[in-house]
Amino acid sequence: ENYVGEWKDGERHGQGTFTSPDGRIHVGEWKDNKQNGQGRLTKPNGLEEIGEFNNGKLHGEGKVTTPDGLKIVGEFKDYKPWNVTVYDKDGKTLGKMVDGKKQ
Repeated sequence: ENYVGEWKDGERHGQGTFTSPDGRIHVGEWKDNKQNGQGRLTKPNGLEEIGEFNNGKLHGEGKVTTPDGLKIVGEFKDYKPWNVTVYDKDGKTLGKMVDGKKQ
């Protein structure tokens, strides 16, 4: 693993980029050694998460793009889609979730 960025008291804290051995790349804000604040996570399979993170999980406003082009946009709670709209790769709306329930 590799981390390039700011540190505080021996922990990742501030702006930085972390690359894991399996190829995941986390770029953004760090606090208490975890991704907290605005950031981007890219996984080797092409999955991408952009938005607000809390303790390493997408939490708050964000967007997830799957390897096949599906987009989930809106509010997440502990990485779970909460108030989101789901789009296909062409931008067509496929569905919505409100308060964690499919509409």
